[in-house]
Amino acid sequence: MRLRPVGPAGWWFDASLLVGLVGLTVALAADQLFGLDRAVADWAEGHRPAAAFWAARVLNLLGQGTPLTLIAAGLGVLLAVRLRSIRPALPPVAGFVVTYLTIGPLKVWTARPAPSASIKEPFLAPERTLPLFQDDLPVRFAQSYPSGHVANAIVWYGVIALLLAPLARSFGRQLPARLVTVVRVVPPLVVLSTTTYLGWHWLTDSVAGLLLGLLLDRLLHRAPWDELPLPGRLREWDQPFTSHP
Repeated sequence: MRLRPVGPAGWWFDASLLVGLVGLTVALAADQLFGLDRAVADWAEGHRPAAAFWAARVLNLLGQGTPLTLIAAGLGVLLAVRLRSIRPALPPVAGFVVTYLTIGPLKVWTARPAPSASIKEPFLAPERTLPLFQDDLPVRFAQSYPSGHVANAIVWYGVIALLLAPLARSFGRQLPARLVTVVRVVPPLVVLSTTTYLGWHWLTDSVAGLLLGLLLDRLLHRAPWDELPLPGRLREWDQPFTSHP
């Protein structure tokens, strides 16, 4: 099996994303970057008229994990039926597994409140909403780091983009490469911006979600989906899809 190419090529970029995520976490654990987080949150709160608030809230729906999971799964099943192959269903399953095993556990482990925790339950003092590892808080009040909206958006739009091109080819159409790039890039950037602007996450939460999401996205796109060994009866539905003509 050969890993599929990704860009930028090489594992150095993956290592850089991981180092960036670890370094950011260590800095926050040492009470660094709080001034930046607070400045961005205060600016957003002071520049949030009703129209902008509702526009950002609607756009932020682009990062809802459950609908994205269902869309990706639906595309995988549709392509699997059209090609009579189980392989298109593998990326959505893998996407669910990697997000479930990374985003949630990291949120629980780092135990950081959101900026809004000072103005709604549990009504913390503003300075107490910034630190990590606040294990004395109930879990539901301390799951801000990293931003699951941002990480999920990167992973799921990446999976959707991976399936869209072969799905279009199965209908005899060619999907423009530029459109695939737009699907992968624009929604995650919108989600990152709106999540931070709405005060649902600190800026560093969103940056951490970006780093984690890109790392997971690259791992999923490296996988040799057309060559992975299939067990038992699944071999009866075994056709390539990423290299489907």
